[in-house]
Amino acid sequence: MARNKYDEDEQLEAPFDFTHLKRSYVYIKKYQGKMVLSLVLSMAAAVFGLVGPLLTQRALDKTIPEKNVKELMLLGFGLLGFNLAATILGNIRGRIMTVVGQNIIFDIREDLFAHLQKLPFTYYDDRPHGKILIRVINYVNSVSDMLSNGIINFVMEILNMVFILVFMLMVSPKLTLVALSGLPIFMLVMFAIKKQQRRAWQDVSNKSSNMNAYLQENIVGARITQVFTREEENAEIYDQLNGKYRKAWMRAVKFSNLVWPATDNISTLIRAALFVIGLLVMPQGAVSLGVLAAMTGYASRFWQPIMNISNIMNNFINNIAYLERIFETLDEPVTITDKEGAEELGEITGQVSFEDVTFGYEKGINVLEHISFDVKAGESVALVGPTGAGKSTIVSLISRFYDIEHGRITVDGVPISDVTLKSLRSQMGIMLQDSFIFSGTILDNIRYSKLDATDEEVRAAAKTVCADEFIRQMEQGYDTEVNERGSKLSGGEKQLISFARTLLSDPKILVLDEATSSIDAKTEALLQQGINRLLKGRTSFIIAHRLSTIRNCDRIMYIDEKGILESGSHDELMEKRGAYYKLYTAQSA
Repeated sequence: MARNKYDEDEQLEAPFDFTHLKRSYVYIKKYQGKMVLSLVLSMAAAVFGLVGPLLTQRALDKTIPEKNVKELMLLGFGLLGFNLAATILGNIRGRIMTVVGQNIIFDIREDLFAHLQKLPFTYYDDRPHGKILIRVINYVNSVSDMLSNGIINFVMEILNMVFILVFMLMVSPKLTLVALSGLPIFMLVMFAIKKQQRRAWQDVSNKSSNMNAYLQENIVGARITQVFTREEENAEIYDQLNGKYRKAWMRAVKFSNLVWPATDNISTLIRAALFVIGLLVMPQGAVSLGVLAAMTGYASRFWQPIMNISNIMNNFINNIAYLERIFETLDEPVTITDKEGAEELGEITGQVSFEDVTFGYEKGINVLEHISFDVKAGESVALVGPTGAGKSTIVSLISRFYDIEHGRITVDGVPISDVTLKSLRSQMGIMLQDSFIFSGTILDNIRYSKLDATDEEVRAAAKTVCADEFIRQMEQGYDTEVNERGSKLSGGEKQLISFARTLLSDPKILVLDEATSSIDAKTEALLQQGINRLLKGRTSFIIAHRLSTIRNCDRIMYIDEKGILESGSHDELMEKRGAYYKLYTAQSA
């Protein structure tokens, strides 16, 4: 996938690889019984549909000349009955395959979503989210039809050709050879069109993916767009992407539209040749009107499965590329996961140790180098320093959002790499800089961290962080619906709700990353009282640029130059008159 590029095409040009099709059998085998039933129904419907020209031949050659009204009526009812049976069986088959197709979509999307939730932060940092979405939505839709209807239709169209060929041979072997004479011409036309047609539709998919990636990015950043009046520039970029998509679509449709006229023209020429050879070339009386009518009917039908098979193969080749992208996502390694033999952490006291830890987001570029420190259970530690020094990185490593390259991190003396992620993170309360609010009620958003929490527990957490008052003032209180990302809430309100969500989990280790950055001074003073009560008996890591909020912490660590430059209480660091002193006095001034 093109990383962080909405204007760069994915490479979808791939050979037809049966390996991917074979691997997809895991999604097919659950429904193979229904697919076999669908195939049987399709075969029966095809045979019933092919009886019609035989009945027409009988009527023209015998029944009508003999003026047998009773037989003619029977033939008419028979024709109606066979066509009706074919329609009913086809409808039943269609319903079965609709269910199968939707079940396959459900299974693939369920696996994709479950896997995407386990992927590390680095996966989402490196890729346009819109291009991830198009794999889960568009590619899965396309692939599911190939895995269900595509396979059945491919087998069915081959059987249709065999059935039609058998019926034609039953009517007239000589005219059957005439009907087959157009095949070489058809193959030449398809050979000239199909490769370009496949590439054209792959280009459509690429341009759709690019447009989707840019659209998703702009929906998320709509407010920033308006703040900086970027509407016209963004509209111009989108027009360019949209124009490329339209151009690609029109080119693909141009190639597709060549198939139908070519097939129709060849089919028309073959039917004309049947009449010419049957009436003018062959001996007089050798071919009856009924035989000609039956053969022209079968000849027109014979070309349909040929064209369908060609389209199905083209669709297969396209969808194999999509299937490869789906499996590529499913194969993306979950680098942050429970190692083999990982044990439950058990209830912790909250002692945290870093032992000679080195870490970098990119190989060869370290953010932290050889950091070591010990935090006692119940101790509060503030991390300060310039932007980008590694403060948020340290708390992310404690939660094991990333794996370290060198050293060891322990909680209560147990390496965090040796325990299950759930047992570690379930005892940590983490409030990141991004106060993400989900669509739903305020009650549901706070309860997100503890699904079995009672309404009273939710309100108690909200009161602790001074959120209860503004929530109760809303029209429906805690049952007030909020939009995705909390667009109707102020920045401070979102942070308070996020804070309540973190506190509700009753963590042994509390991480507050810029927890009060969007809260006014008056609310912050009240909130600080709640924080001080909450910190008692809990190990806490607090990142704050407002140094007045962390004066009472047991320890303050100044992070810079890939390590800890200073460490001590507020008074101790002020006496040193070092980096913390300069930062504090500058901020106070």
